[in-house]
Formats: sequence, structure tokens, C-alpha cells
Amino acid sequence: MINQTDDIELNEDEQDELFEHHRLKADKGQEPLRIDKFLMNRLESTSRNKIQNSAEAGNILVNDVAVKSNYKVKPGDVISIVLAHPPRDRTIIPENIPLNIVYEDDDVVVLNKPAGLVVHPGYGNYSGTLVNALVYHFKDLPNQNQETPRPGLVHRLDKDTSGIMIVAKNEFAMTHLAGQFFDRTTKRVYNALVWGDFEEDTGTIEGHIGRSLKDRKIMAVFPEGDYGKHAVTHWKVLERFGYVTLIECKLETGRTHQIRAHLQHIKHPLFNDVTYGGDSILKGTTFQKYRQFIENCFTLMPRHALHAKSLGFVHPVTKKELFFDSEIASDMQAVIDKWRHYIKYEK
Repeated sequence: MINQTDDIELNEDEQDELFEHHRLKADKGQEPLRIDKFLMNRLESTSRNKIQNSAEAGNILVNDVAVKSNYKVKPGDVISIVLAHPPRDRTIIPENIPLNIVYEDDDVVVLNKPAGLVVHPGYGNYSGTLVNALVYHFKDLPNQNQETPRPGLVHRLDKDTSGIMIVAKNEFAMTHLAGQFFDRTTKRVYNALVWGDFEEDTGTIEGHIGRSLKDRKIMAVFPEGDYGKHAVTHWKVLERFGYVTLIECKLETGRTHQIRAHLQHIKHPLFNDVTYGGDSILKGTTFQKYRQFIENCFTLMPRHALHAKSLGFVHPVTKKELFFDSEIASDMQAVIDKWRHYIKYEK
């Protein structure tokens, strides 16, 4: 089984910063050779120990089947290996990127993240991230000196998800808040515009979430078996537009792409979610006017329709319960307003 990450809300542009993924094919004249030696000869700056650890974790696949380091490579074998932590410079450069700070004290910062802002430097996004902004605006944030520094982060949002986030300003606050996320005592509410209508007003989606067996850049739901990690999403209808629905989602767990994967699984993907199939016209009419309306919505909001509306937690020092709410991001609100007008006009 492929090793899973415990990170919360890891976005698609950050996945590769935790992993170095290689895919190789043995040629027709390949002589039998231990796979660790085979990979040592082909991967630069990678130790044999690192390769063997990858095999032990189940992260070396031959023809889509996990193998141990003593497997003998055969002609035509298709080999896939995932290594932890790509060999690259991990220095985080402070950047003067404006932050929309909702609340701040000596221990925590609560901010409203705009859509389009990557949270942590990763593959293809080594600058211009929230972390680059945090190390500019705040000094001595915890967790800066580790092999994979994530200063102050106890959770994350996808690049194209807007909304409320919390950042710890010291080690004690970080440990305390991380414990709350791990124990699932935080209260997180999201607003999502999804394709289709629902028969019920409320519901719960359950199903293990793990990396797709077909495409490791996305997550998939596994209703049966032990693959992936237990995940629960509660939803409630806020407003119906016939072809799409505005819903509220409450997370009982915090898995990578949880809301997006769960909603795709029940055939209600997020509106304009390119990764999970929501960027096509899934419901509605065949009229050109309708198609143009959808295209206009996609242009107005060129990202998936998901907003982290609110967050509740216990302050790590004062022990008071704090709750922060936010207005839906302007581009998503504009699309919701267009749907209200469209349905009213259609009727």
C-alpha cells in the first residue's frame, strides 16, 4: 500500500513538495538486477538507504504492485517510486505579500486567505506563498528549522480555496492547536457551490480517502477496505438553484481534498473544479444561452467554488473558545448572485 501523509488539507500544488515521484521502464535487454541497485544507477543524489526505506514503506511499485528492495527487475518492468522530500533548497525567502488578518495576539494569527494563494512552497511554487508572507510579517514562527519547515502551520487550505485559517506564533500554541486538529475538536464550516440538486436537506458522506490508484495527484474515495483514511463530511443545503446547489459542509475529519473528493464521490462535484470534474456542464439544458451563462460563471470565478466560512477553536493560552466567521469570497459570491438572478429570470 502506498504510504499516506497525515497532513491536513494539502493542496494539489503542494503534494509534490512532500514527495519526489519517478516512473521508469526497464528496457528489453535488462538483466535481472535488484531493484534498489537498479534505481541507484538511475536516480541521481539518492542513497541506497533512502530507496530501501521507500520499499519498506510500500512506495516502490513494479507494474502497479508493491515490491521489496530485493525484487529482481525484469525486461519491460514499469517501476514507480515515491521518495520523501525532494533534494532541493528548502530556504524560505521572506516576501512582502499582503495578509488579510482577522485577529492577532501573542500566540495566534487568524487570517482570511484569498483564492489563488498557495499555502506552502512546493513543486512549481517556491515563492509567492502564504509561508513566504508569514516569515516576512512575523518573526520567530515555530517549525522553521526542520527539514520540511512549515512555520506556524497547523492546517492548510487548497490553493484555490478561500477563507479562514489559523497560524501559531510560538511552539506552545502550535503544539496545542495541532492537538485540537488531531483530536477533531476544532469547528470548521465551509460553503460550497456544487453541481446538481439533493433529494434531502442534510446528509453525511463517509468513505476512506487516499491517493488515487490511477493518478497520485488527486484523492479518491474508497468505501470499502482499509486503503486510505477514515473521513466524514456532513452537509446541509443552504440554497437550491435547480442545476447547482449551495451547501454547507462541516468536517469531522481533515483529509487531503476531503470535501472535493467526497462530493465528487456522490456525483456532486464542486462547481468549476478542474481536478475533480466540475469544470464541465454536468446539469442543465442544451440551450446555447445556458451554455454561455455557465461559461460566464467559469470566467468570473476561475477556480473551484469552495470557501472556508468559519473556524472555531480553543485559545491555547487563555483557554477561551474563539469563533471566526468570514464573508464568502467576492468571486464566488458573484457567481451565487448570478445563479439567483438566472433562476428567477428562468421562472
